[in-house]
Amino acid sequence: MLSRFQACNLLKKDWVASSVPDSSCSCVTNPLFIIIDSNEVIANYLLGVGRADCTGPVAEIPLMGYANPDQVGGGLLTRLYSRAFIMADLDDSRRVVFVSADIGMVSQRLRLEVLKKLKSKYGELYQQDNVILSGTHTHSGPAGYFQYTLFWITSKGLIRPSLNAIVNGIVKSIDIAHQNVRRGRLFINRGTVQNSQINRSPFSYLANPASERSRYSSNMDKEMVMLKMVDSNGQELGFISWFAVHPVSMNNTNHLVNSDNVGYASYLFEQEKNKGMLPGEGSFVAAFASSNLGDVSPNTKGPFCVNTGESCDNPQSTCPVGGATMCMAMGPGNDMFDSTRIIGQNIYLKARELYEKASQEVTGPLSSAHQWVNMSDVLVELNATHTVKTCKPALGHSFAAGTIDGVGGLNFTQGSVEGDPFWDEIRDLLLGEPSNETKDCHKPKPILFSTGEMTRPHPWHPDIVDVQIAVIGSLAIVAVPGEFTTMSGRRLREAVKREFDSHGTPRMDVVIAGLCNVYTHYITTYEEYQIQRYEAASTIYGPHTLSAYIQLYRGLARAIATNTVQDLPPGPEPPLFNIGNMTLVPALTADRVPANKTFGDVLQEVRPQYRAKEVAEVTFVGANPRNSAENATEHNFLTVERYNNTSDSWQVVKNDASWDTRFYWTKGLLGRSNVTIEWHIPPDTELGIYRIRYFGHYRKKLSISHAVSFPFEGTSSAFEITTP
Repeated sequence: MLSRFQACNLLKKDWVASSVPDSSCSCVTNPLFIIIDSNEVIANYLLGVGRADCTGPVAEIPLMGYANPDQVGGGLLTRLYSRAFIMADLDDSRRVVFVSADIGMVSQRLRLEVLKKLKSKYGELYQQDNVILSGTHTHSGPAGYFQYTLFWITSKGLIRPSLNAIVNGIVKSIDIAHQNVRRGRLFINRGTVQNSQINRSPFSYLANPASERSRYSSNMDKEMVMLKMVDSNGQELGFISWFAVHPVSMNNTNHLVNSDNVGYASYLFEQEKNKGMLPGEGSFVAAFASSNLGDVSPNTKGPFCVNTGESCDNPQSTCPVGGATMCMAMGPGNDMFDSTRIIGQNIYLKARELYEKASQEVTGPLSSAHQWVNMSDVLVELNATHTVKTCKPALGHSFAAGTIDGVGGLNFTQGSVEGDPFWDEIRDLLLGEPSNETKDCHKPKPILFSTGEMTRPHPWHPDIVDVQIAVIGSLAIVAVPGEFTTMSGRRLREAVKREFDSHGTPRMDVVIAGLCNVYTHYITTYEEYQIQRYEAASTIYGPHTLSAYIQLYRGLARAIATNTVQDLPPGPEPPLFNIGNMTLVPALTADRVPANKTFGDVLQEVRPQYRAKEVAEVTFVGANPRNSAENATEHNFLTVERYNNTSDSWQVVKNDASWDTRFYWTKGLLGRSNVTIEWHIPPDTELGIYRIRYFGHYRKKLSISHAVSFPFEGTSSAFEITTP
């Protein structure tokens, strides 16, 4: 072991010790060693964590995920956050940033704008090769942050307030992590999560070779991988966990912005660790990041016909009466809120167990590799004698069928391997017929939208895609640009692991981080692709998409393992389209109030008394919540406050990020609107006197071309929480 003096001067760092002479070292500050009874505890990394709000507008904006144009925001259940984690070598020669954001997915536009802002702040420190942006895949966040045309159709265009809120939130979370970097240690753990998933396309999974399936006990990946972070003083910083489940416990009838089941798991963990803090406050950051969730649903009761109650667990997911539109999967709870709570709590409880028992330390250097690839034109070597190619992007007929988590609205079914003459004719008239080359390339997929051949007003799908791997010691994070199915993810992990093994880096822990950097829909295995359920119809680069990705990620792993990352060609840079204010979201208008009322007045008052488990509800004269989103990055719409007899003051005990509060906005006529706030009183609520407050902004027109927003408040009457 090095002497203290040697270690200090070698690493150019200072340390803390009660018995060290001042002359022993004259390096920079920040402790590396903690000396307790002459035993040295050595930090392995520089670590920083940060969390910032990225909610954006909660009203009149389509929600991203189900592609249902009728599902627009009408309030708030929980806030959305970006959670950033910075890991660096002790000499700070290399850094890796991992961000998990409570959004549907990361779009190319979003990533490019984040990287541009980071460059203006930090120069070359944070770039495309060492910054991973991952979406949790909640289907209840605002849409409108894409530059490709297909996503505008259900998102009502490019919505600047949505995009800006996410960009600013991600950058702010990285800023906070950057400012808090300190010496620390990493620990990894893994374990099985029970009763929280089903495979929603089991008939596709069964198409994979029996010999391959026999190696696994389940048709889903039930394992959670946990990376725990503590500083050199033993202070808990936070963690990243990766687990494969769709955050679709909240179904496509929901209109409240929220982070769904994995967001609720984060909420529970952060509330536990940040004692006495309101949601969104406190230094401990808990990320539940997405993985290979493509065919994994949290709706554990499985698919049933909503009109008859009978099972529709069949290859086409159809019902005898009503067809595919009646086949929906249900979660374990009494309603979607209850299901979200149950699944989120299951995930949280496993994470807490893994966190507390994490003892395997992660050590070793950091590295990262990134390339841009034209996924429309990848030559894939299947073996020594056979090569194939990827295709221009296209979506199949079963894409329009949706899934058992959120069915489509038309008469499409999953498993379609033949086109429909009616829809094909409409497609040809409106959008043009797919070329024979594209049709042949995608077989057996019958093409509904040949998006790779559609360019107006901008391309409908990306050609240029990010592939990226970051390595922290013995952990390799494979950042994938879409939704890999269970078996696709297994094949990719194994291929990357084998590549590391064969180049002298054995025993790597390989995790897949889903929905990173750019969104390219789904990635199925070649065998699953033949079945053409929703996931296969949404594998946009054709039947050999997975093989192409495996080849590409093997190349990244090889470059990292052989220390030749600098020799990787960067690839063709993605475009950044010049898009103006292209949106169908209604323009903000002046807010108005009923006669003899002002903004914030109570229309429906609370009751004088409530018991735990009841719902306290109050309705106010409201204004459009978009005014607040465009007025302030982080605006709190509500508080629940308890009266403190000792100090004769009101103390905030809940805010609009709390799980048990709900904020509903109802649009009326002629600029009028109402806001209803519910507090679902938890069973452990302290007895006493409470009130509910509402905070908004109303828009007032000062002239034909100029309008200004003004803040206002509303307060309910006081009410008492009494014993049952």
